[in-house]
Amino acid sequence: MRPDWVAPAAHKFPQGKRVNGMHASSNRKTVRYYIPMALLMTLVLGVGAAEGKKRTPPPPTGLPAQINALAKQLPGVMLEDSGPITDQIQKLVVDHMSEWMASRTPTDVETRRELENVFSLLQYPEVAMPAAFACPWKGQMVIGAGYTLGWTDFDRQNVVAVFVSSAGKSHLAAITNFVPRTDLHYEMLPQLAWDDLRFFVYGNRLGKSQERLSVALCSFDGQNLKTLWGRRDIYDGEMDVLKDKVTIKYLKEDEYVQAVERKRHPPRHLATYQLTPAGMQLLSDTEVPF
Repeated sequence: MRPDWVAPAAHKFPQGKRVNGMHASSNRKTVRYYIPMALLMTLVLGVGAAEGKKRTPPPPTGLPAQINALAKQLPGVMLEDSGPITDQIQKLVVDHMSEWMASRTPTDVETRRELENVFSLLQYPEVAMPAAFACPWKGQMVIGAGYTLGWTDFDRQNVVAVFVSSAGKSHLAAITNFVPRTDLHYEMLPQLAWDDLRFFVYGNRLGKSQERLSVALCSFDGQNLKTLWGRRDIYDGEMDVLKDKVTIKYLKEDEYVQAVERKRHPPRHLATYQLTPAGMQLLSDTEVPF
């Protein structure tokens, strides 16, 4: 006897007639059996698909999670192409800090801790290094909330946001991006022969046998932030500030390479600058003992 099969719907069997040992009524029962089974399988598959959709992770909620989700897209992206991602992160961070500061005058420590919380979910290779300052000026408090966002040892983006606070309330006054591929530090200057608030933003860049120093002298007048003087990629640079003088020790890369090839110490240089109302003026640049 052949196995049961489903007869084509267009074929009709005479009442009570046997076909291959089976009554036509038996075939109708077989059809009725397979139809409910097909419906059941359809329902099972539909439920499984729905459960699969439910298992899809929901979009991140909360600021740290949103920033982490964006930062995870950075590995493998060159710094020159990272703008669409880093700009979104910058906006989220600055908007949050503006809201967080709106009804308070935080210290530099509190500001740095809040930035650390914002980036708390980042995992290597994505890193964030907050840098903050708080400086009294003209009866107000000027607060710097900055950070370095990196996803390799060389691909780094810097942000410096400056807030002004008085009477327990703060607002965003200016924002800028420091030299890319460096970390971020500040050096506040005393109030001397100028009326604006002045400070250095500086950082070091990896990638060669010696780190390279980048420095910018910034001026803030309460509304605008501008650069009065700056230098980039000073080979093995070290900066010191003493009242109205600034010194930078450095090497010249070609001299350093030649000296290493000859197994000698390279000549070291010392540049001395005078802080002036207009910015900085070079006083001398001499060789000094290594």
